[in-house]
Amino acid sequence: MFTHSTLNKFILSLCVFLTSLQEQAKAQVVLGTPNLGFTQACANESFNTYSLSFVFSPESALESSNQFSIEMSNGDGDFTESTIIYTSQPGEFTTSPATLEFTLPETTAGENYRLRVKSSAPAANSSGSANFAAYYKLQDSPFTINNLVSTGAYCTGGSYLLTIDNPGTGNNDSPLNYPSLTFNWFKETSPTTAEFIAEGPTLSVSTEGTYFAETNYGTCTSDSFSNRVTISEASSGEADATIVSSLGNPFCPEQGNTTLSTIGGISYQWYKNGELIAEAVEQQYQTNESGTFSVQVDLGDCSASGSIDLVSELFNSDINVDEVNSIEDGESITVIVTTDAIAPEFQWFYNDQLMPNETSDNIEASNFGEYKVIITETSGCNSSKAYEFMVEEALDPFPDVDKIPNLISPNGDSINDTWVLPQKYVSGTNTDVMIMNNRGVVVFQTQDYQNNWPETNLNLTNINQVFYYIITTENDETKKGSITVVK
Repeated sequence: MFTHSTLNKFILSLCVFLTSLQEQAKAQVVLGTPNLGFTQACANESFNTYSLSFVFSPESALESSNQFSIEMSNGDGDFTESTIIYTSQPGEFTTSPATLEFTLPETTAGENYRLRVKSSAPAANSSGSANFAAYYKLQDSPFTINNLVSTGAYCTGGSYLLTIDNPGTGNNDSPLNYPSLTFNWFKETSPTTAEFIAEGPTLSVSTEGTYFAETNYGTCTSDSFSNRVTISEASSGEADATIVSSLGNPFCPEQGNTTLSTIGGISYQWYKNGELIAEAVEQQYQTNESGTFSVQVDLGDCSASGSIDLVSELFNSDINVDEVNSIEDGESITVIVTTDAIAPEFQWFYNDQLMPNETSDNIEASNFGEYKVIITETSGCNSSKAYEFMVEEALDPFPDVDKIPNLISPNGDSINDTWVLPQKYVSGTNTDVMIMNNRGVVVFQTQDYQNNWPETNLNLTNINQVFYYIITTENDETKKGSITVVK
């Protein structure tokens, strides 16, 4: 039989127990299985935003400090080594259902990931989501193998090693620069199908066929694949050694040297126009010249050879004037440039100053001085050529001199270089001009004197050598004297 005191204690204990049950019930929350907004996640640098939604109950169970987080399993769906990939702000989500956005880690690569949601206050976990494939595509552009050479050959009983190029030629984005990536090799079985051969950065081939590599992004589509290489067996004779120019063919020398590459072998020897290039004994050879380049490749028990007619796209041009041009004061000379450059532009300079109004392929040069024209090809191979020339005042070949000179100095300074006579004795007057050396041997004679003696080197034996002249006019008037030639 309960006493009054015992009954009060029982009622108090019952109230405490019921209150405790009520608090425990309030502190519990149930998180529903996440519903993914995608079937597979193929992320890259330009796209990496995904979402999931879930329900939770009761909403009143969430404390003000609660944070939801997303836990990601490993690629096999195991949460033992999971990764937290998203955490909300305290109290950010208070109503059900909730949608969370997240990004994938760059190390993501697998076919069977799962996600689950966790709450912090109160602590609870959802069930794991459906499995999905997920990859972060660190490298998502075409890359090269075999130095971009489209063929390879092996001797009977041997093999050929295909490799992913690193770095390769040009702007090749080698996937070998990303250590976390793996690679799959395939052999074509038809123009649209292929069979998997092996994994790894290299592939040893001993069967004829066409091979290529892809970065392993599983079921995600990707542009990270290589060029095709056709491998053949050199069972007899000599195999073909394809040669590839890194800048294409024709190539633009303004971009620098182009790299010629051939198939892999034991040793190499390059030739240009049939002549051996002594230092060219590697798989690649650089040049900026046009010509027929060939290579001999030692494959071990057999060999391969190939050639390429390499063409430079440097344009052709010409100019119609000499380096030095003479005109008289008031005259001009028409300068014309001819070229096969594509969409050429012309810049003309006078005494190193740009002539802004002269932009065509020709000018009228009327001022004495130094000129230059620069021709620039603006389409295709963007390159330039320059021509320089001079316009100077022409010397009067028959100046009106008073006396017959007795001293000349033929040293090329355009001053007193030749024996210049008065006009009544020169061309057109039928005057006989004869010059003899000091032994009486005639060294020059004409009836049409052009004020041009001496035209050639006199091979003087003395510093100042004396010659003698006899001038006989049409009327038999005679002038005699000496000419001292200063060496």
